[in-house]
Amino acid sequence: MTIEKTKEEKQILLDQRYMKMAAIWSQNSYCKRRQVGALLVKDKMIISDGYNGTPSGFENNCEDENNQTKPYVLHAEANAITKVAKSGNSSADATMYVTSSPCLECAKLIIQAGIRRVVYTENYRSADGINLLRRAGIEVTNVDIDLSHLKEQNV
Repeated sequence: MTIEKTKEEKQILLDQRYMKMAAIWSQNSYCKRRQVGALLVKDKMIISDGYNGTPSGFENNCEDENNQTKPYVLHAEANAITKVAKSGNSSADATMYVTSSPCLECAKLIIQAGIRRVVYTENYRSADGINLLRRAGIEVTNVDIDLSHLKEQNV
């Protein structure tokens, strides 16, 4: 006898799975201080991905000699949004899965890109981005999953 899962239970499972995929994608980042991954999903299809790093054509060092993040490093959300824009696809009504809650600047991009939902697992140092997203009517969900095993693998 099978028990049918509710729509909400199915969404929770999908959120956890996409978040794990975003965490795996974060491992592509060359940043030493923090690796962040993002996926844009629309109609259960991944339409874009991103991780934090330097712009195309730049060296892959995110930190300077003082271990400070270089000012031109792009956040994972910005990379995913610009990548989908470059592809000609639309991010309108998509869900963004990101391993760290968005900063204020990325929140502005998310709003302008028409993304309707943001799911994250770790908190960024400031809640300003989350607060702005909520003010804009974007659904924000924190998914509490253990990603430590992925970080230890360093695939």
